[in-house]
Amino acid sequence: MNYTAPWWLPGGNLQTIVAAKLGRRFSGDAPVYMRERWQTPDQDFIDLDWQVVPDAPNSPLLVLFHGLEGSSRSHYAESFAEFARDQNLAYVVVHFRGCSGEINLAPRAYHSGDFEEIGWILERLRQQHGGPVLAVGISLGGNALLRWAEEAGRMAGQTVYALAAVCAPVDLAASGVCIGKGFNRQVYTRMFLQSMKPKALRKLAQFPGLFDGDALRAATDLYTFDNLFTAPLHGFKNTEDYWHRASAKPGLGRIRIPTLVLNARNDPFVPAASLPGPQDVGDWVTLWQPRGGGHVGFPVGAPPTSLAALPQAVGGWLLQNR
Repeated sequence: MNYTAPWWLPGGNLQTIVAAKLGRRFSGDAPVYMRERWQTPDQDFIDLDWQVVPDAPNSPLLVLFHGLEGSSRSHYAESFAEFARDQNLAYVVVHFRGCSGEINLAPRAYHSGDFEEIGWILERLRQQHGGPVLAVGISLGGNALLRWAEEAGRMAGQTVYALAAVCAPVDLAASGVCIGKGFNRQVYTRMFLQSMKPKALRKLAQFPGLFDGDALRAATDLYTFDNLFTAPLHGFKNTEDYWHRASAKPGLGRIRIPTLVLNARNDPFVPAASLPGPQDVGDWVTLWQPRGGGHVGFPVGAPPTSLAALPQAVGGWLLQNR
């Protein structure tokens, strides 16, 4: 990706925050979604939002997996929706459990290494759509999508033609340490916990005794939250075990499907030193690591700035590699 940030948005934090809060997500009408609910194999549910567009027979399906606490109304989801509409693609945003506005039913949530859930969703979408499937994962969703491709190996190509991971924290320990310090802790960690802690406490109300509620209320960083909630609810011993086993970076060489891994080198909480290099990937993986862009930002142009560059670059790559 050949990206140059606007002169008036220096640094990864501005490129991240302005894109999310002020960036122009679409030039025409806002995307219109139709919600579909699926029952999961463990009798829970997930919600999928399908963009309502004129039928395009045999068109590819673009599937988006959102980031931590994201949804179909996240800035990146709506900008990818416009790209899909312009390209006559079917488009669906998959909500991880508990992220569609309604608390899920099972004593679990979602996590960065949820590759089994990703695989079940993608296979059902392939069967339901019938045409080519392309997948993009954003941040946490990108890491989980990469983990699925690693586990699926050569079988992944039977489900998806190509995939892309955008700003994925492929080394979860490095990102976890980074987001727990200084400005990141005060801004990004606080923002995530303001959403995650109430949802976790609603889960505790569903299942009394599931975890230590008082300790979770006192948590001030993602390490502690993951230690109390994410790790034990999803079969990990603790935060270290979760971050180690769920990180995509060690397995990138096992991928056998056209894959794009895009990370800005000034991402505030995905350190450049933690990013994969050519020695970490095989012939199937393309690395894009522009100097700027922030975390799922990549704004372009004058204020309020446009977010079209990211979906155009990533979506264009996916279409060329289908």
